[in-house]
Amino acid sequence: MLRFWLIVATVLCVVMGLSTWSLGAVLPARWLSRGRIIIATLDIASLLLFFGLIRRHDGISETLLRVGVILFSMYWMAKLVLMVLVGIGCALRGVYRFFVSDIIITPYDMERRRLLKGAAALPVAAAAAGVYGGTVGRTDIALREFIVPVPGIDDALDGFCIAQLSDIHLGLFFSLEEWRALLEQAAATDADALAVTGDLFDDDDMNAEAARILDEYVPRFPKGIWFCYGNHEYFRNIEVTEEALSKTRVHVLRDESALAVDGARPLWFVGVDYPRMRALFAVDGSASMETAMRGVPKNAVKVLLAHHPDFFDAAAKHNVELALAGHTHGGQLGIFGMPIVPPVFKYMRGVYHVGKTFGYVHSGNGSWFPYRLGCPPEIAVFVLKKK
Repeated sequence: MLRFWLIVATVLCVVMGLSTWSLGAVLPARWLSRGRIIIATLDIASLLLFFGLIRRHDGISETLLRVGVILFSMYWMAKLVLMVLVGIGCALRGVYRFFVSDIIITPYDMERRRLLKGAAALPVAAAAAGVYGGTVGRTDIALREFIVPVPGIDDALDGFCIAQLSDIHLGLFFSLEEWRALLEQAAATDADALAVTGDLFDDDDMNAEAARILDEYVPRFPKGIWFCYGNHEYFRNIEVTEEALSKTRVHVLRDESALAVDGARPLWFVGVDYPRMRALFAVDGSASMETAMRGVPKNAVKVLLAHHPDFFDAAAKHNVELALAGHTHGGQLGIFGMPIVPPVFKYMRGVYHVGKTFGYVHSGNGSWFPYRLGCPPEIAVFVLKKK
């Protein structure tokens, strides 16, 4: 625990140091001293408020707690965006001076030397990014449709449509009302089946009701709702969630498979459990995949539900046509559809072709950190087409 807090303290010191540096680039000298004091005060106050709310929130309304954490995330993400913008600005200025200074020598005073040209726009842009990511960016759902070519299917599967939801994370930042609204949007796609790839049930007080709401929507998807567990189901009281799901018509796939549509090439849904120990992921994951594939005909069209995208490699070995995963949240930060966070996962966001397998990593619908920029929540729709 001491090591954890030392790491947290080190990261915060680095961030606050970079914040002070970025202020030096956007504030005129006459404002700099006072600006640093104000920002440092806000930093310390926000950190004390955040950790105070997290550690001692008994008696505090969920609304106040939710708003407080969202404001905290917007403030610190705005600071991060400002640091990035200032870094880019300084780099461009350095490049410009390197190539131009020998040709054109322009005198400038210390005031302008401290102030990046156009720097007044940078704090405004950073603040806008902070507010956007904590509001519209994390709630405005994108609808994405993909065509999945599959050879040898007949008319029963040609045009078959599967909608995917993932990583809802019911709780402080995703209510039961929002869960119902999300299901309504998914049902409006007229998909034949709905796949939910884990990390839905993330609040012991809401999980049972969430399962009941999910069951209400089974009739809206003619070929069923299919679900696999994620790691956050294991963080909670999974026995209660299991009991709640057992009372529904939802197909829970835990290292197992089931026929969805019969035909020349029958459609089977395959679902793997989430390996409990990360150190044994490769071994447990391989065993889960082998168990789940038992009894699946060789000529079947296979749709794999796996919370973690590392299963894409195993899916390719078993010639799975479509593999759906989540877990990564797409990084929650992106630009032009690409994640900009460190690549901590082999498969991070979007479409991957692994062998003959069409794999998709869902960006998630909720989050435990309430901020998204360039990586909106989504409803992904996959249409099987005769190849």
